[in-house]
Amino acid sequence: MIATLVLSYPKTLKRIGAAVAILIVAALLYWMGVGGAWIGHLFPALLPGIESSPEVARAIAAIAYALLIAVNWKILGLLPRTYQVGAVWAELFCLLLLFFYSFNLSFAFIAKKISFLITQGVVTTLYISVISIFIATMIALIGAIAKLSKNGVIYGLASFYTSLFRGLPLLMQIYLIYLGLPQVGYVIGAVPAGILALSLCYGAYMTEIFRAGIESIPHGQNEAATALGLRPNHAMFLVVLPQAMRIIIPPTGNQFIAMLKDSSLVSVIGVWEIMYLARTMGQKEFRHIEMLITASMIYWLLSIGLEVAQARIEKHFGRSLRR
Repeated sequence: MIATLVLSYPKTLKRIGAAVAILIVAALLYWMGVGGAWIGHLFPALLPGIESSPEVARAIAAIAYALLIAVNWKILGLLPRTYQVGAVWAELFCLLLLFFYSFNLSFAFIAKKISFLITQGVVTTLYISVISIFIATMIALIGAIAKLSKNGVIYGLASFYTSLFRGLPLLMQIYLIYLGLPQVGYVIGAVPAGILALSLCYGAYMTEIFRAGIESIPHGQNEAATALGLRPNHAMFLVVLPQAMRIIIPPTGNQFIAMLKDSSLVSVIGVWEIMYLARTMGQKEFRHIEMLITASMIYWLLSIGLEVAQARIEKHFGRSLRR
C-alpha cells in the first residue's frame, strides 16, 4: 500500500514529508526556548499581543525559523557540492561568531593578550605535542610488533603496558609521573613529565591501531616478501607496513588531534601552554570568557592544520587504489 502511494504520488508525499520535517524542527526550536521578541521589533503593532502572549510569540518565532531553515536547505540544494560545503561552513561559522558576540566580549582585551598567548602558549603547546606525537608513534610501532610476537614474555609486556595506560585517566598519569617519580629519586620537570605522560598514554592507544592495521594485510603479502628473499624485518617495513598505513592513518590522525587538545591537561602542573595562559590571564581582569573563547579558536585552528596534514598523508598512501 505504502509502495503504491510512493509510486503514484511521489511529489505529494515529498511535500508532506517536508512539511512534517518543518513542524518537527519548529517543535524542537520551541522546546529549546527560542525567543520571539524580535517579532515585536519588526512589527511594532504586534508588540502588545506578544507581551500578553509570550508562548504564542515563541511558537510563531519557531515556525519562522523552521521555514527559514527549509528555504536555506532548498537554496543550498541548487548549488554544486563544493559550493554547498563552503556555504555550510560559512553559515555555521557566522552563527558561531554571532553566538560569541552575544557574550558582550571585550575585543580590546583579546587584542591586548592574544600576541603573548600565541608566542608563549601556542609555541609551548606545539612543542609538547610534536615531541609527544613522535615518541608515541615510535612506542606504538614497537608495541604493535610486540603484540604480534609469538614470544609470551614480549606479548605479556606489551599487553600489560596497553592495559595500564589505556585504563588510567590521562590526568592521573600526569600526576603520577610528575609527583611519583620524585618519590623514587628521579626529579622530572613539568614539561618532560607532560611529554612523557602524553607519549605513554597515546602510545598505548596507537599500539592497538597499528596492530589492527598490520593484521588487516593478508598473510600472503608477508609470505611473498619472504619468498623474494626479504628478511622478516625488511618484509614488515618494506611490504606490510606501507600497505597498512592506509588503514592506520585515519584513526592515528584522530589520536593526534585528541593529543593536541589533551595537551591542555599539562596546565595542572604549571606548564605555560595555551590553556594555562588563557586561565591565568583571564583571572587578572575577570575576563575568563574572552580568554577561553580565544584559546578554543586557537585549538580549533591547530586541529584544522592537523586535519589538512592527515588528508594529504591519506592521499599519499592511497595512491595505489587510484586508477
